[in-house]
Amino acid sequence: MGLGGEWGKSPFESKHVKQAHDVIDSALACGINSFDHADIYTMGKAEQVFGEVLKARPELRENILIQSKCGIVFEDEQGPKRFDFSKQYLLSSVDGILNRLNTDYIDILLLHRPDPLMDAHEVAEAFSILKNSGKVKHFGVSNQNSHQMKLLQHALEVPLVANQIELNLTHLDFLEDAVLANNPQAKDLSFATGTMEYCQLNNVQVQAWGSLCQGILTGKSLLNQPVHIQQTAALVNKLAADYQTSPEAILLAFLMRHPAKIQPIIGTTNSMRIKGCAQASQIELSREHWYSLFVTARGCELP
Repeated sequence: MGLGGEWGKSPFESKHVKQAHDVIDSALACGINSFDHADIYTMGKAEQVFGEVLKARPELRENILIQSKCGIVFEDEQGPKRFDFSKQYLLSSVDGILNRLNTDYIDILLLHRPDPLMDAHEVAEAFSILKNSGKVKHFGVSNQNSHQMKLLQHALEVPLVANQIELNLTHLDFLEDAVLANNPQAKDLSFATGTMEYCQLNNVQVQAWGSLCQGILTGKSLLNQPVHIQQTAALVNKLAADYQTSPEAILLAFLMRHPAKIQPIIGTTNSMRIKGCAQASQIELSREHWYSLFVTARGCELP
C-alpha cells in the first residue's frame, strides 16, 4: 500500500519505480516472496509501479507470489463509496489488476470488504471463469466473518484459502473472543465470534493486516498514548533485547504464536524494517512472554 506515491490522481514517477525495485529486493533478500496488493492502493499506482518492476525483470514472476484485492468502489458520479461483488465488476477488476501488474495471472484474489448485496452464486460464476481462464489460481476474502465465508463457500467449487483481517497488539478482539466466553464483557467486542476457529477448521490462512500497529509500539512517539500502550511498547523493546531481535519481530512473533498460524502482512516499505520483520521467523515466544504481551496490551488481567 505504500508504493506508487500519493493517494491522488497525479501519476507515479521514476523514483516510485526505484522504490518498488528496492522494496522487492529487500524482501527477497530476507526470504519474503509474497506480495499483497489491492486495486485501490494509491489509486492503482501501487500495482502499476510493481508492474514496471516485472516488466523490467520478468524473471522475478516465477519466484514470487502475488495476491490482490478488489470490490471497493470509490465515490464517483454514479454514487457514493460502495462495494461491488457483481460478476461483471469482479471480472473487469481482475483484468485491470493484471494489466497494472504486467502479469498474466495472480496467485490469490481476495474480496476486499463484505458486500451486503453479494450473490454468492454470482461470485462463484466469476471465480469459475477466472480460474478456468488461468487469470487467478486461488481465492479468498478479507475482513469477513465465519458466516459470510460459509455462505460464499457453499456456492464455490474451490476452497477459500485466506481471510485477511486487522489483527495486532492494539486490536485484540480476536483474542478477547476466546477468553471472554461466558463473560458479560463479550458484548462489547467488535470481532465476530468463531471466525478464527472457522478458519482453523477449514484450512483458511489467516492473514493479519496492520500487524505492525502503525509503528506505535516500535518507535513512534508515545505522547498522549494511554498508559497500557506505553507499557506495551516498553515490554516489546525489553523482549526484543531478551530475544536479541527487533521490536518488529516481537510484534509479528506474537501473532505467529497463535495456533491459526497467522501470516502477518507487514506493509512497510522501509528496508530496515523489512529486515527486522523477517527475524520473526527465527524466534518463538514462550507462553509466559506471549501472555505478558497480551495482558499488558489489554490493560488489565485476564478474567
